Amino acid sequence: MSTSEILASVQSSKTVSAEDALAARRAVYGDDGAISPAELEVLFRIDEAATSTDPAWRQLFVEAGTDFLVNQQSPAGYIDVANADWLVGRIASDGVVKTPTELEMLVKILETAESSPEIMVKFALRQVHLAVVAGEGPLANGEKLEVGRVNRAEAALVRRILYAFGGDAGIAITKSEAEVLFDINDATFGADNDPEWTDLFVKATANCIMAASGYAVPLREVALAREEWLDSPDAGVGGFFAKMTAGGLRGILAAYTAPDQVNWAEINAVRQSAINAAEVVTGDEAEWLAQRIGRDGHLGENEKALLRFIRDEAPEIHPSLQPLIAQAA
Repeated sequence: MSTSEILASVQSSKTVSAEDALAARRAVYGDDGAISPAELEVLFRIDEAATSTDPAWRQLFVEAGTDFLVNQQSPAGYIDVANADWLVGRIASDGVVKTPTELEMLVKILETAESSPEIMVKFALRQVHLAVVAGEGPLANGEKLEVGRVNRAEAALVRRILYAFGGDAGIAITKSEAEVLFDINDATFGADNDPEWTDLFVKATANCIMAASGYAVPLREVALAREEWLDSPDAGVGGFFAKMTAGGLRGILAAYTAPDQVNWAEINAVRQSAINAAEVVTGDEAEWLAQRIGRDGHLGENEKALLRFIRDEAPEIHPSLQPLIAQAA
């Protein structure tokens, strides 16, 4: 059974069965084990025509797209700007990913590639923003989501996307990523968000500001790891910061770093100078943070926690942040 025959069947039945998935796998991988552009296009069309798919199909679709873009394109393991633009344009309509399976493919590609353009992680994060703000998009999967609140699944997906991004050596949260996180946080001001979101927002934005200061930040999979504080009696932003900043910015490194996961021996010689530079909130950083926090006219609890941390830990603070810090006191 050819992929064109499978497509015709799916267009009629709106269903991709396990048998269809097996037939498609045999057809596209064939003897050479490679996916051609034409074969991948048919897979996209099958996925977009279906309203019900077997898990075997979703596995094949994600695997095939990842193989084509990450493993078959030169240089292998890297997504260039042209391929990133092509993928985003192919899976989206008016900025919205067409199917949940296509979103899964996008995240899997981010997870698999050694490096990828920032457009991809920003685009993936925007799909979560759409779900939170409008209750629509691939996360809704045909159903209406709760608007104005970040639930646990959405927070977990954001964490996974941030983990996955291979750009910037995968070390620091970028300002572009932080911008989307702020947008999600602004859109859920005053909402009963899942604690998973609070944990993620605070850690990610702190990591971004630290990196902007030249601080030797830990790998992002360490920096964003979920801590046990969420389940503790003093759970909350205050409890987290009390633990994370007990030793100032030096304490952040200790709190973020798991000795068995990351070997920081090679940076010991320059750690102190990096810490000293990081502890100063420069004018550029202060201006960006002040503009970003004040953009919606509200000062939320997560933002207050971040400002209080800067107030308590930075020996020098640019004057443009002082009014906001006073509000957060």
